This record gives sequence, C-alpha cells and structure tokens, in this order.
Amino acid sequence: MRKTISLLLPLLLAAALALPAQAKVTRYLTGNPADVVVPMAGPAHDFGGGGTDVDAGLQWIIDQVRGCTSCPTRIDVVVLRSSGADGYNDYIYAMNGVDSVETLVITSAKDANTAAVETTVRNAEVVFFAGGDQCDYVRFFKGTKVETAVESVYARGGGVGGTSAGLAIQGEFTYDGCTGSALSSDALANPYHRTITFTYDFFHWANLGATITDSHFVTRDRMGRTLAFLARQIQDGKTTTAWGLAVNEATSVEVDKNGHATVVGNGPAYFILADHAPEVCQPGVPLTYSNYKIWKVAAGGTFDLRNRPSNGYYLRSVNNGVLSADPY
Repeated sequence: MRKTISLLLPLLLAAALALPAQAKVTRYLTGNPADVVVPMAGPAHDFGGGGTDVDAGLQWIIDQVRGCTSCPTRIDVVVLRSSGADGYNDYIYAMNGVDSVETLVITSAKDANTAAVETTVRNAEVVFFAGGDQCDYVRFFKGTKVETAVESVYARGGGVGGTSAGLAIQGEFTYDGCTGSALSSDALANPYHRTITFTYDFFHWANLGATITDSHFVTRDRMGRTLAFLARQIQDGKTTTAWGLAVNEATSVEVDKNGHATVVGNGPAYFILADHAPEVCQPGVPLTYSNYKIWKVAAGGTFDLRNRPSNGYYLRSVNNGVLSADPY
C-alpha cells in the first residue's frame, strides 16, 4: 500500500500543478493613475445597442457628469468586463474631459468582492459595462462590492452605461441568457422556452423601474422575444405592467438625471409597454397577448422615462404565437 501511495504522489502533484491558476483581476490603465476628485453633475446613463459604439453617446455621458462640454474639468472612467482586454482604453481616453480610463477584466465573484476593485470603481466618475456575456455579469457582479460600488457612483451624480450585454443588466428585470440566447421564434412559440431565464434584484435605477432591456434589436429580430419577456414578468407576478427599452445596433439611448431619453446614432430605439395580463402565457403553449403599445423613436427623438407618455404609440398583438403585423 505504501509503495502504491509513493508511486501515486508524483502523479497527484503533477496533476495539481497542471490545474489553471486562480483567476485574478486584469487591469489596463491609460492616462493619469492619480484619482481625480471633482463635483459631478449627473447622474446619467448611456445605453448602447451593440455593434459599433456611438461616439456621441459616450462623449455625452462624460460631459453630463462633468457638467460642461468645453471646460477643463477631467474625469476618470472605469470599464468593466468579464472577457476581452483594453479595447476601450484608447478610444475613450481620446474623448474630451477624460483624465484616465481603467479597464477591469473580472472573471469571478470572489475577485469582484476585493477591496482594491471596490475602491477603483467607487473612485470613478463614469462606469461603462462592455459587451460580452450578461450571464457572466450576473454571476460575477450581482451581490458583490462591484455592484454596490457602481451604485455609489450613480448616487453621487456619476454616470453608468453599457452596450450589448452591458445594456442587458441595466433594467429592473434582467434577461440573463444563462441557458442560451433566446430567439423570437422560440419565445413566441413558448414563452417558457429553456433559453428564457431572468435575474432579479440587480440594479434598480430610478427611471428603469419594471423595465427589461434588449440590444441588437432590429438587426437580430428580437422584438418577438422582448414581447414574450414582458408577458412573462406579468404572468409570473413580478409586476402588473412591464416596459421594454430596446436599442438597435450602432445606436445609443442617453438618459439624463430627469429621465429624459434621447436616441443618438443610427436608430431606432423602441419603448414597449405591456399594461395588462396576458391572455395566454403558459409553458409549452404559444403566446397570446393583445395590444402591446410600442413607441418607435428615431435618431434625434426623445422619450420621457420619468413621466411616460400615454399617446404616440402603435399597437401590435400576438395571437397563438403569431404577430398581428410587422412590429418594427
């Protein structure tokens, strides 16, 4: 027996050494490493729909937070991501009013709970979530010091933005994509399809109550799935009315401290209201829901998220999983 153990020990040691090292935060810093302390004039959001980033949206949130467009005030920006590298650093650093850009690549909840990460995020004036996988953001950031640090930035008048997966986590209700990316055809045929899973009690921004967000919207034909997501929130007892904020690629929705949203970039963005219980929303059964209210907002258009309008929409219904007309 002792001989067997002695023979096994080198093998066990080799196996242990072959295990990957524990994940650590990867940092990329561009600009001044010292912390800037300035009064902030926000809060503000910049929500991108994925694809090409909208320069005007990112410059806008920087200017909103520093309270000017041409003053000498400079701020620190932190980019949060769970994959990738420093792709945003030079891009954002070249914008007016930026003192530094630091990207944190965080791949575990343990690393998101470190004091060093918390300090970096809290000291930022703008926090931006890159694209990637929103399931990673839910698993790694929800309930951690990263979450509370981001909330503290916003509470102090800072900016919080994101694109694609970074937009998906911003609503009160989060489609997390943890079991795959839902297709509109699957969601309409079965609003409880295995790819449709939600996360709750993540961020609670003042003007995004009872709201679920989606991106790559027209490009990837995601209207059907968003309609199913909204019906699910009501059917599952999360709310009596549900809103969708959906942004197309190469488009951004800027939201100021008063809840006024402006669409920039190529457009459009959609604001969608489900204001009654679904007629049919059951596992394995096609969705039936009458009269979703849809506001389509082109580039340059606005929408009041704090005092949401009661007119200006068009209606679309889903009957036995089939849309009544082109929803776009």
